[in-house]
Amino acid sequence: MPVATAKQATLDWLKSISGELATTTLNRLDELLPWYRDMPASRRASVGLVAQAGISSFVAWYRDPKSQPWVAADVFSTAPRELLRSISLQETLQLIRVVVQVVEDRVVEHDETLREAVLLYSREIAFSAADVYAKAAEARGLWDARLEVLVVDSILSGENEEELASRIAALGWRARGSVAVLVGSTTEAVEVEAIRRLVRRNAADILIGIHGNRLIAVLGNIEPGQINDSSNGFMKLATVLEPLFGAGAMVLGPEVATIDDAHRSSKAALAGFAVVRAWAKAPRPIAADDLLAERALAGDMLAKSTLIQRIYRPLAEHSPELLETLGSYLESGRSLESTARELFVHPNTVRYRLKRISEIIGWDATGAREAFILQVAMVLGSMSETDSRKRR
Repeated sequence: MPVATAKQATLDWLKSISGELATTTLNRLDELLPWYRDMPASRRASVGLVAQAGISSFVAWYRDPKSQPWVAADVFSTAPRELLRSISLQETLQLIRVVVQVVEDRVVEHDETLREAVLLYSREIAFSAADVYAKAAEARGLWDARLEVLVVDSILSGENEEELASRIAALGWRARGSVAVLVGSTTEAVEVEAIRRLVRRNAADILIGIHGNRLIAVLGNIEPGQINDSSNGFMKLATVLEPLFGAGAMVLGPEVATIDDAHRSSKAALAGFAVVRAWAKAPRPIAADDLLAERALAGDMLAKSTLIQRIYRPLAEHSPELLETLGSYLESGRSLESTARELFVHPNTVRYRLKRISEIIGWDATGAREAFILQVAMVLGSMSETDSRKRR
């Protein structure tokens, strides 16, 4: 029998058994693949369409493999887009293996030469499957990157959009604990994935945004208490990330309860990042609250209010005597003797009062840096009291 005639006869036979192959394939899928059995009926039907399309496509490919290289890739066009989310690449390869096995077992009985054709075609199908998933992963990666930019922008601007929660969930945000925002400088080539891996190895999650030369990292605890065993848990994480940030300052915003409040942490971090150069010996990384004085002098209303609430008000409410002692001590250039003379008390009394002040507010007036912060807080507190009296 001439070769062309024999091939045509084989093609006719393949067409005649395509329905039988499809039925056998679906039965074998149900028998061998548990994930296929557990699928909803609509998804099983979609998978079945792909299997049937593969069989029909094999017939078309066998007719002329060179003139129709697109046939194998076209198999997956029958599947709805949602199917990519339903089955993994590994499961797809399992599907291909079952289909190929069914076809091979059946056609080899008729013509041994078809075995090579089946093997060649299965290779084309496997490559096509990998290509489909690679393109889907690439598209998802680009979409995730754009979505992450939108989410970080919303956090920085303080926009509490209704879509924010769903957008964060779509990004796979796993943090259920507290959150803090870290602001630093970018490198020439930001190693975003290296930063993500390092954060996740430390039981945290991260959202990353790049704004000009600023690198914004929204850090979150996977579970409450995991990285935050102490009050400086996020600072420890920031220190771990320090080598992956560019040169210059790194400012960590205060810890907030949830991602919904992250804009408060970002606001403080950005305000601190804008003024950190004013402190020549500022550590890296540094907490935004350690820059309250600089932020207040730059007009940050949150910093002004924080200094008054944390320093001036507690002292004024606890003891006007302590407030007077602190003011006199700072104005005298931190001299115990000068303060004692001005207040008509013994220097040891001044020393005792300064110790009580430190216990109440947590700042030590005898240190140069903290004395500067306290001086700014005293000025702001006095100004606020003057304004209050005027309004009365």
